[in-house]
Amino acid sequence: MLWISTHDINPDLGCYEGVWPGAEYAVTPNLDRLAAEGARYDNAFASAPVCAPARSAIMTGCFPTAIGTMHMRTKAVLPPEVHLLPEYFRQAGYYCTNNAFTDFQVVTPPTVFDDCSSTAHWRNRPTPETPFFAAFHGMATHESRIYLDEEAFTDTTRNVKKEDRHDPGQAPLPPCYPDTLVFRRAWARYADLITEMDHWVGNLLEQLDDDGLAENTIVVFWSDHGVGMPRAKRWPNEAGLREPLIVRWPGTIPPGTVRPELVHTMDLAPTMLTASRLPVPAHMHGVPLFDHDGTFVEEPNQFVFAGRDRMDEAEDTSRSVRDRRYRYIRHYHPDRSAMEHLKYTDHLATWEEFRSLASQEAEQLEHGLTPDLLTDLQRSVVAANRPSEELYDVIADPYETTNLVADQEHTHPLQRLRSALAHWQEQYGDLGMVPERELMNQWRPAGRSQQTDAPELMLTADGLRAVCATEGASIGWTVDHPGGQVTPLAPLEEITGAPQQDGRRWQLYTGPVRLPEGTKLWVRAWRLGFEPSVEVPVIFSGQAASAT
Repeated sequence: MLWISTHDINPDLGCYEGVWPGAEYAVTPNLDRLAAEGARYDNAFASAPVCAPARSAIMTGCFPTAIGTMHMRTKAVLPPEVHLLPEYFRQAGYYCTNNAFTDFQVVTPPTVFDDCSSTAHWRNRPTPETPFFAAFHGMATHESRIYLDEEAFTDTTRNVKKEDRHDPGQAPLPPCYPDTLVFRRAWARYADLITEMDHWVGNLLEQLDDDGLAENTIVVFWSDHGVGMPRAKRWPNEAGLREPLIVRWPGTIPPGTVRPELVHTMDLAPTMLTASRLPVPAHMHGVPLFDHDGTFVEEPNQFVFAGRDRMDEAEDTSRSVRDRRYRYIRHYHPDRSAMEHLKYTDHLATWEEFRSLASQEAEQLEHGLTPDLLTDLQRSVVAANRPSEELYDVIADPYETTNLVADQEHTHPLQRLRSALAHWQEQYGDLGMVPERELMNQWRPAGRSQQTDAPELMLTADGLRAVCATEGASIGWTVDHPGGQVTPLAPLEEITGAPQQDGRRWQLYTGPVRLPEGTKLWVRAWRLGFEPSVEVPVIFSGQAASAT
């Protein structure tokens, strides 16, 4: 399995032409080809409009609001049954790698990946027959890249051909953005970054081909959430939540497949487990999108849900639900601006432009003039407050320009989506409604993180066994010295089937461990959100093992 993910894009890929407005502006031959060879999902949505909460959902298969990962840049204590997806594959014998971005709202323990580094690759697996789960996370399209200086931007987009660069004058600006040079330039740069990212994707797919693995590897491409511009990233609407999602599974998913059903990117976790004939944990909220034989689930979700909570230092709470036609948004703090001041974003050119135009309009009013620099829709982006509810017909109005909450003809869908949202919150719980300080006190009493219990070790006829009293803990073991020096035990390499690496490499404990006489190893336990346990050193001596 190969996961390729990027940051901060909508379905602005050529293969989504006619599905997502303006998608044809992009130059994306590699992703277009990937979609032609597999399945393109036309209605895929993030569970949050910002990276860390969205990625926590993808890697756990759970709604962030249900497990406590909804606030941006938090370190949650997850329920004990929740683990990160690759650990299930590692337990099943897969070689699991991550190159190299994590940002899952928890400290990623070494039991999750065999290798989590800038050199992590499926090519490092111990044997050609070892199955792998390899994740690559590209940074090319991150919002920060849009605003680089000229020299840095040219270097970042070094693989974009001159003829493929996007002309700001032709940029298909969404109507929520002022038609200014700042926004046109930002939108053209966004498209250039997508083309650069497409080149990176092409390199990974070429490596898969070169290794003769393309025909028996499931490839999944996704983005964490929407484009890194105002009224998109950090906003719980279409542009903040709508994602590209492409799956290629040669010989199983027919080429050129188009899937219209509503899906959460969170559904990827149970889908990958199902495709691998591995059990889906009962606690996962996501649902499989297809079976192990490639049979698609026709309607995995009647609705898709998402939330906006604290964004860095700006506290907020909004919830959103979408069906095939309508999007409903509930703002619990309508007195706050949707474009709250943030230390990180306020210096970005598009945010500065919005605020500057709004300020100039205020000066026009002071001089008795009619403001004429922004449209009503654009003013709503930077306004000091917002409606408590929003409803949009996203089929007829894909840019969400007309709020239908007060439209009598839309009373029925409004009530239906209100009820769906309330039922979702009741069914899964909503920790975003709990003051964050109270959550922190529950997770870390007196401000101190709880520590995972030390593993208890016992020798059996099968080898060394380990258990941990902390509910939900994972156990790892290593022969790498705590000082960082790798223990030179060639027989161990043969036993574990994994090459030694610089630094400490932890094996996930899945059953009794048998090692050569004289081997020293260390055993440790981790629970997501807790401090790791102390290390327990062990020396094998004949058929016995003793703590040192």
